[in-house]
Amino acid sequence: MVGASLALQLAAVLPEQVSICLVEGFALPAPLATGRPEYHPSFDARSTALSYSSRLIYEKIQFWDKLEQWLCPIDSIHVSSRGHFGSSLLRAGDYAWSALGYVVENAWLGNALIQALYRQGRVEILSPAKVVAAVPKGQGMRLQLEDAAVSVIDTALLLVADGATSGLRQQLGVNVKEKPYRQHALIANVAFAQPHAGCAYERFTDQGPIALLPLLASNPGENRSALVWTLSPGQAEQLQACPADEFLQALQDRFGYRLGRMLQVGERHCYPLSLIQSSEQVRQGVVVMGNAAHALHPVAGQGFNLALRDVAELAAVVAQGVSEGQSPGDLALLQRYLKRQQPDQDRTIELSDRLPSLFMHSDPVLGLARDLALSGLDILPPLKRIFVRHAAGVAAMADGMGDAVVERQHG
Repeated sequence: MVGASLALQLAAVLPEQVSICLVEGFALPAPLATGRPEYHPSFDARSTALSYSSRLIYEKIQFWDKLEQWLCPIDSIHVSSRGHFGSSLLRAGDYAWSALGYVVENAWLGNALIQALYRQGRVEILSPAKVVAAVPKGQGMRLQLEDAAVSVIDTALLLVADGATSGLRQQLGVNVKEKPYRQHALIANVAFAQPHAGCAYERFTDQGPIALLPLLASNPGENRSALVWTLSPGQAEQLQACPADEFLQALQDRFGYRLGRMLQVGERHCYPLSLIQSSEQVRQGVVVMGNAAHALHPVAGQGFNLALRDVAELAAVVAQGVSEGQSPGDLALLQRYLKRQQPDQDRTIELSDRLPSLFMHSDPVLGLARDLALSGLDILPPLKRIFVRHAAGVAAMADGMGDAVVERQHG
């Protein structure tokens, strides 16, 4: 999704004489002759939370309206700490926003991105195909491809966005720093007796955070939310394998009855959690993007949204450089992108890294300070506004666009 978003963004801002090619390992759906792509949501569909900053980015390239049919708005976010008095309720209406964020099913987002690329017509798509080697050639890179109509591509700029376990990053000799959290994320969709009313929940516990994101119903009358539950590896494996009623009771005990009784859980999946950061993001003719550059803890759903802000900033910098006669892969140009985007990356990574451990700490003094801080968000509106702007990603965009522009787009 990051690679397709990047190709779409570049196609929107670069002049026609610049060629863009997307190499995708999966077989992509064929272009539609007419109409909108069809999608029938299933109860178990995986989803992504899009922040307000992501909406602004997709609106700017006229892609947002392609998603609206399958977006579930997040009208409010309830943040709480299990067993403590601290809590806060963040509302979109308090900031004159249509929503604090949106949840979209991955299948719909991915298909809509690909169809938008087909309609746009600027991007050559090689699928299924794989880059198996990349070596410097002049000021750019020479790529060796497998399973493609062409075996070699020379490019001024290679953008690597093939995931946290990026094979191409490894082939290029780019090292990574990995911080294992010794926790697993258990993900599933859950049905409740009561409607979620567009409310997302972030509940911190001594075992790790529990996030529930509102989803559109896959069937009439269904109240469905996406669960991301952080647990020890042993707990995660046991809860993934146990009977559904046992799982629902365990989750009910940890989350409570804010949405009434839990009625159904779908397919459960687990994956280990680590903070992964590429030791290099730019070199002559190369940029590492998305999870290949930084894979985050899922708390607050910041990973994909940070990647989209990287995408928007990189495209803007490259477009400006090209207009001034620079090569898209010029190292000084790529370093300019990283210098601009590094503060946003550092803030977002630090937030996602520290937040879970802060709430798992058993120190009573720290616990009181946490509760007072959470409660203070509701009684100190200026502090709450700063927190919401950073969580929504618009504070970082304001740094680059100017506050007046971002605020005007909010309204």
